[in-house]
Amino acid sequence: MRLVTWNIQAGKGCDGVIDLARIVAVARSLADADVFCFQEVSDGFEAVAGTADQGAQLAELLPDHRAVFGAAVEVIDQNGRSRRFGNMTISRLPIRQVAHHLLPWPRTGVTRSMRRIALEVAVQAGFGPIRIVNTHLEFHSAAQRDAQIARLLDLQQEASESPLLGSALAHAEPYGSQIVPASSILCGDFNFDVADPQYRLLQGSARPGLNYRDAWSICHADRAHPRTCGIHDHVQWPNGPDCRDFVFVTQDLADRVRRVEVDEATAASDHQPVLLELAD
Repeated sequence: MRLVTWNIQAGKGCDGVIDLARIVAVARSLADADVFCFQEVSDGFEAVAGTADQGAQLAELLPDHRAVFGAAVEVIDQNGRSRRFGNMTISRLPIRQVAHHLLPWPRTGVTRSMRRIALEVAVQAGFGPIRIVNTHLEFHSAAQRDAQIARLLDLQQEASESPLLGSALAHAEPYGSQIVPASSILCGDFNFDVADPQYRLLQGSARPGLNYRDAWSICHADRAHPRTCGIHDHVQWPNGPDCRDFVFVTQDLADRVRRVEVDEATAASDHQPVLLELAD
């Protein structure tokens, strides 16, 4: 099973050009992934990417996958037009269930922040059902990130304690059509660095049930994390590049981690795509 996660900056490359076809080509050159998790996908926000419905465009560019959009921000303008911004998970594996978790957005005094979401898509992998959680945490407020990390850990603990581990379901009625696999991949742009205490909140969690562990550290215990943003964009990242895009896997998946790779060469976004490969 191969997964690519990438903050695509609404398709805007370091050359200033918005090109979703380039995004998909670069992502597929890293791996013909079973699942693509994109962050910063825009639908109708002109200042971000014009009036385009980028979710629909990405779905068209990956016709052999099924696309799920998770709006962290959704507003209706005076003409009744919906404008959305958030994450998108696009899967070739069968999708069993979808959940949209708005993350905490506490008042912290920052003047610029936005709602954030954890888009949870349960898919049927070769080794069983698995929850893929695609997220993008707040940039401007560490206090908001703290609250959002706590909620992500809550969700994983709830899944670990849930009796709804998946079965052959007819989906005839809602009570009998739920699955909450404890096995999970958590990926996205976390807006903290490896040296940040917030990284350790996830990597070092010891809650009841299955906890998340950093897939890079599992696969490359003797190597530092590669940089995942600010390599090619020195305007938005004047302090230089760092690592803030991660893939975490639950402890039961640690032995399945075969490859974790970062494409540091592409300048198709201000962030770099990250690949995870799990053994079936």
